[in-house]
Amino acid sequence: MAKNTTTPAKELRERGEAELKSLLATKQEELQKVGFKHALGQLRQTHQIKVLRREIARLATLISERKAAPARAQG
Repeated sequence: MAKNTTTPAKELRERGEAELKSLLATKQEELQKVGFKHALGQLRQTHQIKVLRREIARLATLISERKAAPARAQG
């Protein structure tokens, strides 16, 4: 059985914006590599694509929430 490598949202919220952006870039690169392996038929754990897409979405959501938070406080 595969390990659960996702980071809980609570831990992600404690990280800085720069760290989140760095992690997002890393996950996007990883998804691209996994996508290439899948296209070549070399990927055995195809669920990795779904997991990575969800992690990327979670990170993007947290980053956009931080950008929107100051706007909500003002208006």
